[in-house]
Amino acid sequence: MIKSSPEFREQCYDLLLKIPHGKVTTYKEIAKALGSKAWRTVGSVIALNPNLINVPCHRVIKSNGQIGNYVLGTDRKAELLTKEGIPLAKGKVVNFEQYFHRF
Repeated sequence: MIKSSPEFREQCYDLLLKIPHGKVTTYKEIAKALGSKAWRTVGSVIALNPNLINVPCHRVIKSNGQIGNYVLGTDRKAELLTKEGIPLAKGKVVNFEQYFHRF
């Protein structure tokens, strides 16, 4: 893993705040928005999110539409996404492109 700088982490968290309610984005999309290819580093940064209540890291999913991991468990992530109106089936976002947020 590439070590992330404090600035990179802050930029990741800032982008998380820009994902609208009822939308999802991907680790790769966040890396791209930051001018980076380090999507795995983005995932590591998001996993360390110190403020789950205000910084909606549950809205970040894998590029194939799978919801991926979450510090509070995948069941909780699925619950949060469903509450926001994002349909899921078998651990994936249904009609992924409809709910995908690009920066």
